[in-house]
Amino acid sequence: MLLAIDVGNTNTVFALYREPELVGQWRLSTNRERTAEEYAAALIQLMRLKGFSHEQVEAVVISSVVPQAVIGLRWMSRDFFGCRAFVVGEDLEYPIKVSLTNPHEVGADRVVNAVAAKKRYKPPLIIVDFGTATTFDVVDEAGAYCGGAIAPGINLSLEALHRAAAKLPRIAVEPPERVVGRSTVEAMQSGVFWGYVGLIEGLVGRIQSEHGKPMTVIGTGGLAPLFAKRCPALQHIDRDLTMAGLLEIYAMNRELIRSGKGQSA
Repeated sequence: MLLAIDVGNTNTVFALYREPELVGQWRLSTNRERTAEEYAAALIQLMRLKGFSHEQVEAVVISSVVPQAVIGLRWMSRDFFGCRAFVVGEDLEYPIKVSLTNPHEVGADRVVNAVAAKKRYKPPLIIVDFGTATTFDVVDEAGAYCGGAIAPGINLSLEALHRAAAKLPRIAVEPPERVVGRSTVEAMQSGVFWGYVGLIEGLVGRIQSEHGKPMTVIGTGGLAPLFAKRCPALQHIDRDLTMAGLLEIYAMNRELIRSGKGQSA
């Protein structure tokens, strides 16, 4: 079985595949100091609760935007799962052209999303990922990843608002019934939620105008469904695009990974 790992700034997601079927998925908070033993203790127990053993894992593929966390995951894979972890962008090349000034600076998750979106939808594409940051990524007609835009994530904005303004409480992300709030909480919910709808529609519109052709727009990430019904710019919702991209990259490199070889040892 394949263990796919997506290390984000806030959460690390582990997905277990019996190809091509997803048979288990777990989420831990991302901790740059977490050791291989700590990862293994948590993950092996979670797998057991689903009826799986760590000995069933035959391959590990990682996408990470937190370099410090990769070391512990590499050692966990080697010491507890008996296989080498392959990191996308380090051990495995991106299976898509990256048309940037410096291709090495792009976050792996953004390119992995593009790989999955390119397989599932017809380019040109805009991928809106609701994570710690809200990212807008573009795949052109030729199927190349050609950049995008990065904005603060909605939860990050809420936390900043709470910390910077003494009288503003910490609130959850909820779509308010009306734009004009009649309390502080309603006003905050309106400003953040409808402000993000405006951000999405505005940036998508500007990207399409700059591109000069109609583009398919895909929303992904945990908060994507919250905006789907209230933001017409989002044409498709695909919550697990990053994991789908990791699965695709594994399929394209199956023999390389099974042999234990890659760009670096």
